[in-house]
Amino acid sequence: MDALTPFLVSNWLNLLALVWFLFCFKGYMNYARKQSYSHTCLASVLHLYRTEWMRRMLDREMRIADATVIANLERSVSFFASTTMLILAGLMTVLGSTEQAINIIDDIPFAYPATRQEWELKILLLIALFVYAFFKFTWSLRQYGFVSVMVGGAPTPAEQPSEQELQAHAARIAKMTSMAANNFNIGLRTYYFAMAVLGWFINPWIFMALSFGVVFVLYRREFKSSTLKTLMMSDGQ
Repeated sequence: MDALTPFLVSNWLNLLALVWFLFCFKGYMNYARKQSYSHTCLASVLHLYRTEWMRRMLDREMRIADATVIANLERSVSFFASTTMLILAGLMTVLGSTEQAINIIDDIPFAYPATRQEWELKILLLIALFVYAFFKFTWSLRQYGFVSVMVGGAPTPAEQPSEQELQAHAARIAKMTSMAANNFNIGLRTYYFAMAVLGWFINPWIFMALSFGVVFVLYRREFKSSTLKTLMMSDGQ
């Protein structure tokens, strides 16, 4: 305990910044997930669109267009998964060039002095975030693959399925599509929060401000944006 006290005293600002970041990161993720079940947001509205899409897909004999749309969605996720691997490779390179990087940051105005160990911990936080994003992107890819299988196995109009069967199939496929999209969205949110971590290399206060700024931007886009209002427009508007 005696050895821990000097460490806490000398690093209280960095520890406060890290706790604030984790609170913003995890807190917003949980908030957005829970709100999507009871409030209007991009995730909830798009799920309705996906359900309508799948219901219309089941009325078509030829589903080439639907398969093409799913493939396009997979390509977007695949791009970010590949980009994440490149970012991780770059971060590992920076981790081996700590001294040079510290010297560059020290020349920036308002830069907070950091030891080698502190710098490496910040890089490790970025690596952890992008590893998390990579797992989310790859899981989203697999789920879009499952959607392709479910679309391929869906009944055709010639089989004359009952309305109850059609509704059940549409609901299942739409739910899987939304799960894939939500995992992709979580990966994108992680990218936003990783941008905030860059401020930590300059100053912990900037880091905390950017963390809050990311939460504000994400909330505005997902719950209050003009995009959401457009998606909510009825056919007559």
